[in-house]
Amino acid sequence: MMGISRRDFLMRVGQVGGYSAAFATMQSLGLMPMKGAQAEPIQAAAGSGKGVKVVVLGGGIGGLVSAYELQKLGYEVTLLEARERPGGRNWTGRAGQEVCFCDGSKQAIKWEEGNYQNLGPARLPSTHWTMLGYCRELGVPMEVEINTSRSTLLQNDRANDGKPVPQRKAINDTRGHVSELLSKCVAHGALDSELSKEDRERMTAFLKVYGPLDDKGAYVGSERAGYKTAPGAGAQVGVAEMPLDMRVLLDEDFWYDLFIEEDWDWQATMMQPVGGMDRIPYAFAKALGPVVQYNSPVTEIRKTSNGVRVMYTQGGATKQVEAAYCITALPFSMLKKIPNDLSPTFKKVVDESTMGGAYKIAWESRRFWEQDYNIYGGLSYLMQGPSPIWYPSSRLMHPTGVVVSGYSDELDTPFYNLTLEEKFKASRASIEKIHPGHGSELKNPVFCGWSRVPWNEGSWISQYGGGKSGYDVIIQADGPIYFAGDTASHIVGWQEGAALSARRAVGMISDKVKSARLAGAASAVLG
Repeated sequence: MMGISRRDFLMRVGQVGGYSAAFATMQSLGLMPMKGAQAEPIQAAAGSGKGVKVVVLGGGIGGLVSAYELQKLGYEVTLLEARERPGGRNWTGRAGQEVCFCDGSKQAIKWEEGNYQNLGPARLPSTHWTMLGYCRELGVPMEVEINTSRSTLLQNDRANDGKPVPQRKAINDTRGHVSELLSKCVAHGALDSELSKEDRERMTAFLKVYGPLDDKGAYVGSERAGYKTAPGAGAQVGVAEMPLDMRVLLDEDFWYDLFIEEDWDWQATMMQPVGGMDRIPYAFAKALGPVVQYNSPVTEIRKTSNGVRVMYTQGGATKQVEAAYCITALPFSMLKKIPNDLSPTFKKVVDESTMGGAYKIAWESRRFWEQDYNIYGGLSYLMQGPSPIWYPSSRLMHPTGVVVSGYSDELDTPFYNLTLEEKFKASRASIEKIHPGHGSELKNPVFCGWSRVPWNEGSWISQYGGGKSGYDVIIQADGPIYFAGDTASHIVGWQEGAALSARRAVGMISDKVKSARLAGAASAVLG
């Protein structure tokens, strides 16, 4: 039988067991993990923008970061935001607020004071250095967001009689079965060609612990997967659960949600601002002061011989601002509705783009997930019905909390056409599947569907006009107009993408200003 190289072997381990399995295997073979690198600073001196006007469109994270960095460099900045608040999709729902849709419908949020739900972004991975850096710079207090808990549950109508399975059991039983298979491969010489004798010995020893496996190389269950009888005092000895059959784990599609935390930007613990994600845009807005003009929807974007002219309304009056440059951080769903002078290539990308339609359904309830299931944060997943169930990481141990039951994209699905009450019914049913008998405890539901929200009409970019090549267009400047927002990044749907694209746009403008000034100085000398 042909052997495989270390590289191929590690790739297969990663495909089966995820990043943590590959990482541990690399360590067992004496290999070192790679390190990440932080974003490059903007290459421009403080004060280099003095005397240059820039107008920024949109007060989401992309627009706020653009204005913040421009202001630090000395540019004269105006930021136009259609809403009465900063943040765009970064919006935290609290008592006394309303969720308003384009059709005029409204939902009042009636949660207990102190309870909240981040209706847009709700977590910051450790790999998103730029956003975490701004939180540090702006003094935004942070706390841990528990993204994964081994106590959370996986549920599939077609497996285990529809009964939820704790993640620790599904993950560790899968790990044990995979370790047994790999151990057999090593023992039977299937990997002899490229793995040395020492490697095989080290791998065998590693798999016995990683599985864990018994002396015969078999996986027969482990306390890591949970106890049938928990250990206690006196004569109460812990009895491990019997392992799930590997065929169940494979055939019933547990895989997708089983290793979701292994993604680069999806870790077991992330970060969140204390009190709500909107603490970040409000911190930017405080630093920017009068630069941010609220209730100022843009009505026209025109190029001029000196840059741009942007028309907008404010307080019932039509106003305009002229500037040398413009950074638009508006969702393309909004930008395409505004009369503009985008060149044909850019206009095609914007006008033919489509947006996603992510939604969240949040409920207030007694914290039965903590009190009755010992689940503190994390997400449970269902294969059928609204999913996931997202438990709050804030206010742990408080009597009540806000739990999400359903966070997905509703566009082009039957869920989109359900009435509000039908959506709530389906969401409640998901809780009932995962936590039988507790669906009745849910109250004060709120549905936020971003394709229905004014000034957004979409959650994030789904398709660029012109397909993938459209992205290569909008990361360039269209004369004096530059693009920012997660749409202009490879990190779509994350605030990090918006921040990085904003910094890039500011850097591009600064390079342009520097070149113009150098050319002017050279002309003066030659003249």
